[in-house]
This record gives sequence, C-alpha cells and structure tokens, in this order.
Amino acid sequence: MYKKYFKHLIDFLVAFFALFLLSPLLLAVAICLFIANRGNPFFLQPRPGKDERLFQIIKFKTMNDRRDAQGMLLPDRERITWIGGIIRRLSIDELPQLLNILRGEMSFVGPRPLLPKYIPLYTPVQRRRHLVKPGITGLAQVNGRNSISWTEKFRYDVQYVDQLSPALDFRIFCLTVVKVLRKEGVNQSLSRPMQPFNGDN
Repeated sequence: MYKKYFKHLIDFLVAFFALFLLSPLLLAVAICLFIANRGNPFFLQPRPGKDERLFQIIKFKTMNDRRDAQGMLLPDRERITWIGGIIRRLSIDELPQLLNILRGEMSFVGPRPLLPKYIPLYTPVQRRRHLVKPGITGLAQVNGRNSISWTEKFRYDVQYVDQLSPALDFRIFCLTVVKVLRKEGVNQSLSRPMQPFNGDN
C-alpha cells in the first residue's frame, strides 16, 4: 500500500510545499548561475526511471561550456564556476529535481538515476533497481557514496527495492539531512568523482 500509493502522495505533497518555500532561493540561484554560466542555469540529461522509462533529469548547471582550441570541453575542474562549487558543496544543485518529483518521474528516496548507456551492462539482479522510481538520495548514497564500488552500490539499490518501507525511507532521509548539514553531500564531487561503470567484468 505504501509503495503503490502513499509514497507517491507524500513525495508530491512534500515536493510541492518545498518548491513553494524554496522558490526565492531557487530563483536567486538560477539568476546567479545564468550570469556565471553566461547562459542556461539548468542541466538537463536523459536518465532511466522506473521500468527503465527515460525522463529528463533537472539540476542546476554548476559548470560552464568552455572549450579548448580543438573544440573539446575543458576538464571539469576548469569549467566549474565559483558559485557552482558552493552550490555543489551545499547540494543545492539537486533541488531542481523537486520538479521531477512533482512530475512523477522521481522520488525523494530511491536508487540514483544513472546513465542510459549502463542499462545493457547490468546483471539481471542489478537491473531490478529500476523496479522503483529513482531518488534524489538513496541507500547507497548514505552508505559510502563514492567510497564504495559499483557492485556495492547496486547491492544497496537492490536491497532498497526489496526492503522499501516508510521506516527505511525516513531513516535514509534523516541520514541525508545530516550529511548535507555536515557538508558531506550525497553525490559525486570534483574531489571524489564518480567513476564510469563498465560492467562487473
């Protein structure tokens, strides 16, 4: 009952009121990023959601599009803006995903939505991570995030799918708040970037 009905309702209501309360902050950040990036303050990218259906994830764009003489994008460290670095450290770059939650594409808690190109590389067990909506934070993110291997991350993702409950969601949400307040974050950073997934082999 919780997984099928109440989780979505809670996500929608919390995201709606969060967007209402945070709208001045989001507007201010968007304006600052528009100036720093000299253009679009948002980053959109296709990601697989529940049942592997693609959707456009929305985040604040913390890097500009500067390129070298050959037209190739410069390394991330050279493209991140000063305000982008602050936004990442405070995990504010994730807040636009509240819109993904309102649209029913994401949840507050669930396996992080990864790149579509990884889908053929998953084992049948790992692929079960797509049986639920992806989340802004998840069990893997509060249990080591980039300090653990892909195998461990996927093990946590599948564990979440199997044990999904209100108590587990509440515990993950609280642990995420603690990490954000400690400025540990829950996702990749420039100092500890997420390495590409190349399959278990």
